[in-house]
Amino acid sequence: MPHATAPPATGRRPRWWTELPLIAVVYALYSVGRLLVRGDVSTAVDHGLAILRLEQALYLNAEHPLNRLFTSTPSLGIPADFAYASLHYLVTPAVLIWMFRRRAAAYRAARVWLMNSTLLGLVGFTLMPTCPPRLLDASHGFVDTMAQYSAYGWWGEGASAPRGLSGMTNQYAAMPSLHVGWSLWCGILLWRHGRHPLIRAAGIAYPLITTVVVMGTANHYFLDAVAGAAVMGLGALLVKPVIRFADGVKARLAGVLAGGRKQGGASTAAAAIPATVSPDVSAGCKTSTGERIPGQRTTSADPPGTAVGGTAARDAADADANDDAPAAAR
Repeated sequence: MPHATAPPATGRRPRWWTELPLIAVVYALYSVGRLLVRGDVSTAVDHGLAILRLEQALYLNAEHPLNRLFTSTPSLGIPADFAYASLHYLVTPAVLIWMFRRRAAAYRAARVWLMNSTLLGLVGFTLMPTCPPRLLDASHGFVDTMAQYSAYGWWGEGASAPRGLSGMTNQYAAMPSLHVGWSLWCGILLWRHGRHPLIRAAGIAYPLITTVVVMGTANHYFLDAVAGAAVMGLGALLVKPVIRFADGVKARLAGVLAGGRKQGGASTAAAAIPATVSPDVSAGCKTSTGERIPGQRTTSADPPGTAVGGTAARDAADADANDDAPAAAR
């Protein structure tokens, strides 16, 4: 699934203060949704028996021998119970943090892949509530190792739920197995981005061990594990469309916010600059060529003594206007 783990062509590294709330919200929605979609017990049992019959028809019967091995060998059953109850809560976040810190270019695609698959798993729980093998009638040959070895751990009747909190988990969310799905996600990322041979080996071993554990503890059927892998595959195919959609939404929101800031800035600037109104000094009166406004000062181009309203100017005007004045006066 290289397209789900390859680094994007563009984009900056996500910030932890935006990533952490996003992951917390998605996981909370998943947890609450898993509780709300709890189906009818009889329907879940029917689905579990149908899967068991289908596996028998396909000659798939890995659950029974593994379950007998774990119940008869505490040195295997107890570690398997601890692994089932804790590793998916520890390894999955650890790989996500490792991708964020060490493989930032591929982190966003990996995170979107995990979220896609988790939400698809919730759809599976909704459409097909399934009773796990450990909750079937004892006549079907399964033993609940979580109950058998509960004195060694914190879990009770609710499998991985702490003792006394079994009502806070949906025990009929077996199809698909996200224990297997999340372990496969971790394994592929460790194999693809790990540089040390031990890290890449862990990428191979972890999903295989998880698959054995979920069947040996009678928490999942083999087909649950297959469905978990299929959900991860579908989630990987949806990575690019989801990223394109998210980028489009961000671009539109950024455009709307930028437009609002631009309009607000223009309005503020227009209000801050008062309109310049030229004063009407003529009061509606027109002047002829060469006529000056009374009291107007001379410019540097006017000869001295030609200021309007001065004595020399009045004498020259009176002499030009009076035709009866003697020639000496003109």
